[in-house]
This record gives sequence, structure tokens and C-alpha cells, in this order.
Amino acid sequence: MTSDNKKYGIKRILSIILPIILMLLFLYLAFNNINFGNVLNIITHISMFWFFIFLLTWFFSHLIRAYRWRVIIHSVKPDTSILNLLGAIFVGYGVNCAVPRLGELYRPLFLGRWENISRTSMIGTIIVERVIDFLILGISILVSVIIYPGNLFSEFSWLKSALGLMFTGIFAVIIFLYLLVRFKEKFYNVIISFVSKISEKIADKLAEVFHLLIDGFSSIKTLGSLLSIISLSVIMMLLYGFTSYIGFLMLRMNDIQPVTYGMAWVLMTISAFGVIIPTPGATGSYHWITKSVLVGLFNFGKDISSAFAILTHLITYIMFILTAIFFAFFINKKQAKKGGLTVDFLSAFKARTAEE
Repeated sequence: MTSDNKKYGIKRILSIILPIILMLLFLYLAFNNINFGNVLNIITHISMFWFFIFLLTWFFSHLIRAYRWRVIIHSVKPDTSILNLLGAIFVGYGVNCAVPRLGELYRPLFLGRWENISRTSMIGTIIVERVIDFLILGISILVSVIIYPGNLFSEFSWLKSALGLMFTGIFAVIIFLYLLVRFKEKFYNVIISFVSKISEKIADKLAEVFHLLIDGFSSIKTLGSLLSIISLSVIMMLLYGFTSYIGFLMLRMNDIQPVTYGMAWVLMTISAFGVIIPTPGATGSYHWITKSVLVGLFNFGKDISSAFAILTHLITYIMFILTAIFFAFFINKKQAKKGGLTVDFLSAFKARTAEE
């Protein structure tokens, strides 16, 4: 085995082990002093009516994400199937449940195959999507700071630093991308030329990344498409907040104290950091932050807060896996019937490995 292969092997092992270590640590922090008998009793007495409303709201929020992705890739392929977009999104989330962030690579592999378009250009649009997501999330957290009656930054000392880093990173990325798209040749050539003096290999990788970014952000060509993306992003965030609010009602938390959409919004925005932390399917990190918010900000008991974290995570986790399998099977069957291209999780993995 060569030195490069050894390094790649170690990197692969660490990419699997570290998320698991993080997951176990956060699970311990979240549940080390919880009465699981009480938690299970709470979960088994949920409102089934609100459970089904929770599922509908959850699904509809991802349908809106699919429509937003369609707007982003309109210039690449204007007639992209919503079914294929939605299926690729669920495949991505389903894969993320097993290996953090791997789903971001599976999404373009599946959609590119189903729509017979460049997978690399699809990766660029996903980068666009993530930049927009972080920007909208940052703004949403600022809304939480305003609507929360106390001092949110004093309640969570890490939040101010995290928000500052987020906005600094977003601002830097937006400026960089503007320069890259606006002055493509000059900006591109200067950076690649400079980096190539240090390492040709790094310069080649950087050139590949630049092309992905240019393809992705060049897809937003009109003011109308930009406004559509912003509008759909706002609707999506509102639905995420509504899903959290339905979660309160599903667990009958309104019988303990009055619950409001504002509480759900604050919970949704802060617990999003639990999803950002790279643990498998946000397991552990989501539970710890969600429980901390419900107990620390809204004075719910530890058991009911743990039940909320466990149940909402479990529902979404199972649904992501089931929808990933269902859409992959259904769309492939539909593609095969009309003589189109198909892809499965194994062939997508091989394609990804070959590209690496």
C-alpha cells in the first residue's frame, strides 16, 4: 500500500469513527440522568392526530425544498422533474442518517443519473443551496434573539460566537463567490497561478472546486429567480418552525403550559446547530441541544423534553430512511419502464469512488 493510500485509508477510518464518538458523547450529555420509563410512557401517549399533521408538515417542507432546488437549477435544465428532485433530496438525507454529509454527494449522483445531466454541475447547485441555508438560518436566529423575552445570548453563551462565525463565514463566501463569478478569468487565474507554485495537486483540486462554484452560482441569473429562492426559503423555515410547534401538541406539552409558535421558532433555530454538528443523522447532538432549549429556556421538565427530542428525531430519522428507499425504488422502476437511466446506492457509491 502506498503512502497516499495509507493516508486515504486513515482519513476514511477517522471520518467514520469521529462522528460516532461525537454521537456517543452527546447522547451521554443528553440522557445521563433521565428516567426512561417516564420518557417511554410520555411517548406512548402522544396525540395521533397531531402525529399525522407532523408528518404532513414535515413532508411539505421538503417538497418546498425540492421546488427551491428546481429554481436554482433552472438554467441547467428548466424542465427538471419535481419527483426526481424530491427523490434525490430524500436519498441524500437517508444516506446522511448513516454517514454524515455523504448524502450531499449522493444527491447530485442520483439526480444527475435520473435527469441525464452533469453531476458536477448539480454539486455546484447544492453548494449554492447550503450557502442560502446558512444565510437564512443566521437571519432566523437573529429573529429568535428578538422575539425571545429574555437574553438568548446569556442563556447560551456559545450562541453569540457561533452566530458571529456563521455570518463572518457567509459574508466571506459571498464576497469570494461574487469576485469569482464577476471577474471569473482574472480572479481564477491569479489564485490558481499562486497556489500552483506551492502545489500542482492542490491547484488542480482548487480549479475543480472553482468550476463547481461558478456553475452553481451562475445558475441564478435573474432577479426573479433570486426572489423565488428567497421566498421559498422563508416558507421552508416557517414550515420547519410549524413542525416544531406541532411537536409540542403531539406530545401534549400544551397541557403542561401554554405553547406558542414563537417558542417553536426559537427551538427550531437553535436546535439546527445540532443538525449541523456531524453526527450520524444528527443523533445525540440534536437531542442534547433540543433538551437544553426546552429545559433551560422554557422550563419544561427533563423527561418531557427528552421525549420531545427522542420522538421528533426518531420520526424524521425513520422517515428519511423509508422515503430514501421508497423514492429510489419507485423512480428507478419508473425510469426503467420508459427506458431512462437508473441508479442505486451501490452504483452511486462506485461512481463517487471513481470520481474521487
